[in-house]
Amino acid sequence: MPTKKNSPDLNKLDRIVVEARRAQEERERGYREQALKLFPWICGRCAREFSLKNLRELTVHHKNHNHDDNPTDGGNWELLCLYCHDEEHRKYLNSGTTSGAAMGNRQAAGGGHKPFADLAALLSKK
Repeated sequence: MPTKKNSPDLNKLDRIVVEARRAQEERERGYREQALKLFPWICGRCAREFSLKNLRELTVHHKNHNHDDNPTDGGNWELLCLYCHDEEHRKYLNSGTTSGAAMGNRQAAGGGHKPFADLAALLSKK
């Protein structure tokens, strides 16, 4: 059992997680709003059409699976419904590669999205 001296500050960890989630939601809102302005509200796979009533079910998919690659022209995005988006990620994960090589001519995932990349730095701050 960890001693009080060695135990993590749970309040600090909670604050860090909340901040990381808030930052992620803010990034997503930015590129999602841009994508919704650029593209018709139609799933790029199943062609389901969306309206304001069900727009929350339309997601932005990063074609190269790199969530940090957000060109303003939308070149790395496609709008997919929740179901098609899940299927796309299932296919990617089942391809047995994390390099993106199984994605055909798409760019390799490279650095990809790293939600906890700066966690150590955040934890070391006092």
